[in-house]
Amino acid sequence: MLRVDIITIFPDYFREAFDYGIIRRARAAQLVEIKAHDLRLWTSDKHKVVDDRPFGGGDGMVLKPEPIFAAVDSLSGARRREDVAPKKRVVLLSPQGKTFTQSVAGEFAKCEQLVLICGRYEGVDERVAEALVTDEVSIGDYVLSGGEPAGLVVVDAVVRLIPGALGSETSATTESFSDGLLDYPHYTRPPEFEGMSVPEVLLTGHHAEIAKWRREAAEEKTKRNRPDLLKE
Repeated sequence: MLRVDIITIFPDYFREAFDYGIIRRARAAQLVEIKAHDLRLWTSDKHKVVDDRPFGGGDGMVLKPEPIFAAVDSLSGARRREDVAPKKRVVLLSPQGKTFTQSVAGEFAKCEQLVLICGRYEGVDERVAEALVTDEVSIGDYVLSGGEPAGLVVVDAVVRLIPGALGSETSATTESFSDGLLDYPHYTRPPEFEGMSVPEVLLTGHHAEIAKWRREAAEEKTKRNRPDLLKE
C-alpha cells in the first residue's frame, strides 16, 4: 500500500476530493491510504502561527521552517533529507520545482510513502528545500494560490499508476506521455455524426492495422500539439 500524507494549512480542502473514481476504488481496495494533516498541529505557540514576514523585506508572508520540519519528522521519521528511507519521498509542491511528469509520477507510484508539502503565501522558507525535501516539483509554469491544487494533481497522476488501480492493466501504458507521445485519438458510437466519420480502419477489427493507425495518429497529434516531445 502507498501511504500519502499531505501537509497543508487547509486540510478540509481535501475532505471529499478523493472520494470519487479511480482514487476512491484504489482506497477501497487498500492500494493507497491518503491523509491530509493540518500544519498547525506542529506549532509550539498558543496562537499556532505557521508563517512570518520575509527577511529582507517584501510582500506577503512565508511559511516557517519549524512546523514543517516537525511535521515531516512526525510523519516519516526523517528530520533531514539524508534520513528519508529509500522507498519514501518528501515532496515540496512549488512553482520553483522541476516539472512534474508522467515519469516522475511513475517513480512516486513505486514508493511506500509520499509526504506532500503544500506551500502558501509567498512561499516556504528555503531551508525546507535545501535540507529536508527529496523532491521539489511544479505542475506547470504558472503560479497558484497554494500547493493544494497541485497536491490533487500529483495524487491523481500517481494513484492511477499503482498496479491494480485501473480497470485495465494496459491503460496506463497506452496513455499520453507513457511512451514519449500523446495518446492516440479515441472514437465511439455512432460511427457517423453530423457528417463526421470514424476512421474506417477502426471498424475493420484488424488489430495489426488498428495498432499501426493508432501509432501514426499519435505521432501526428504529438507533432501538431506538442512538437517539443519529438525534439530528442
